[in-house]
Amino acid sequence: MSTKRDEVFARIDAANAADPHQEAGEPAELLYGQRMTAEQRALYPEASEPLQIACRGQHVERWKLPRHDFPDGRVGYLAWRVEQGRRHAARVAGFMAGAGYTPDEIAHAEKMLRKEGIKRDPDVQALEDVACFTFMRHYMAPFAETQTPEDMERIVNKTARKMSAMARARALDEFAIPEPLASFFRDDAR
Repeated sequence: MSTKRDEVFARIDAANAADPHQEAGEPAELLYGQRMTAEQRALYPEASEPLQIACRGQHVERWKLPRHDFPDGRVGYLAWRVEQGRRHAARVAGFMAGAGYTPDEIAHAEKMLRKEGIKRDPDVQALEDVACFTFMRHYMAPFAETQTPEDMERIVNKTARKMSAMARARALDEFAIPEPLASFFRDDAR
């Protein structure tokens, strides 16, 4: 067990404990970070400390930059996501520096949090897999209630495309994904 990692986790959790939004009686982003860690441990039990930290800190203080601060539509949404990644990376980098991580370890966590290198960098891809599993396990069902069937099909397809082949195969084993949505997770559909 790493004392430095635990120190960073504690700082992320303390920051996220201030989230004014509640879910299941807890601050929403605190719960999200804990769920990300649980999925990371299940999917990538041998993860490096920077990956473990990136998973825990993916949404650190996310509520401080509301989506409504950006224009409606896809362009506004993507700009918001990029800025969130930049902010999360900077905040986690400060926590890691304070705990004594090296500049290289910090830079690697920042790269993951900014999602630079999905499909090319195994750790960035692992973070994306963990995020997709967290979404599917905890957030997809309530989200689906707000979407049309056509929109959900598009969202599930995009989610599957973000995942590694290993994660897609595990998703088919772990989740009851109905047809035709399950076809998005099969390699022969790629």
